[in-house]
Amino acid sequence: MTATPNTDATMIDRAHTDATVYRVAICAFTYHPNKHLDELGWDIAEDVAWCLAPLRALSAELLAEFRVTIATLITTPAADRQAFIRRLSALSGDDGAVDQLT
Repeated sequence: MTATPNTDATMIDRAHTDATVYRVAICAFTYHPNKHLDELGWDIAEDVAWCLAPLRALSAELLAEFRVTIATLITTPAADRQAFIRRLSALSGDDGAVDQLT
């Protein structure tokens, strides 16, 4: 996912951005390949839905984009999380958020 300027009319609050990043981080930190065996009934779709909850005001198209990205971020340790944070930051009007992380 690449950072792009916010061309969508929907802006999100910075608190929603922060909550989403936090939730994705928690899910990624607690994920392991056998989680579905260790936690019977666990489903990645539930984690992804929890991560997306702060973004529910976004369009269905953006939510679908983020759904795929978040699932990858949770299950792939080497995934580029900075691109995700940049994309969220662009939607909240805070394009410099990733620069603060590095």
